Amino acid sequence: MAEIMLKVEGLTVNYGAIRALRGISFEVAAGEIITLIGANGAGKSTTLHAISNIIKKTAGKVVFDGIDISAMPPDRIVSAALVQVPEGRRIFANLSVRDNLEMGAYSRKAASRSERQEIRADMENVFDIFPRLKERIRQVAGTLSGGEQQMLAMGRSLMARPRLLLLDEPSMGLAPILVDEIFSVIKNINKAGTTILLVEQNAYKALALASRAYILETGEIVKSGAAADLMKDDAVKAAYLGG
Repeated sequence: MAEIMLKVEGLTVNYGAIRALRGISFEVAAGEIITLIGANGAGKSTTLHAISNIIKKTAGKVVFDGIDISAMPPDRIVSAALVQVPEGRRIFANLSVRDNLEMGAYSRKAASRSERQEIRADMENVFDIFPRLKERIRQVAGTLSGGEQQMLAMGRSLMARPRLLLLDEPSMGLAPILVDEIFSVIKNINKAGTTILLVEQNAYKALALASRAYILETGEIVKSGAAADLMKDDAVKAAYLGG
């Protein structure tokens, strides 16, 4: 079995009197695509935010690549090669496509000539993955279509050279043809060596792509297993796959 890249133990998050996560535990092995499935409010995005330390944990432990990152500042987590693509894209709307991509490399030391060359090479790699971004390199990001903004958010994250990519609702608000395109890109990013933890409203697409899945309900993991097996599970089909 591949090495465990991410280990989450007893993760608990409270929003005031509301317990959003109730001591959940799970693992992600190197090279996997793992998906978290659940209804709105189940705690999926909260899980990603807690891993990235964007929100405060009430209890629990997060270990990435053998290092306890539970109390590590978010910028250091990015520097450690764990990068989150947030729900709603959250691009820098007033900056150009190029500037957004360069911001993705902020955690890398660009003082040396060799590092600057590597950053330029990584940007070209992003353009290979998303050719439309190269066509719009000088365009103000806020004027891009929704699909292009999602491509930019993902491309920006790749500029940080993630070993583990947290994707939060990448298909939200996109036309079906663009959803297919985004999922194809996710598959190719994984094939190129990046491990992925995916939160996605389209449960069918997510399960079809992932190797394993965890089902979240009201802040608790109620079921887990191979994604292909969960797609055949009657309870999962009834709750998340339309029958």
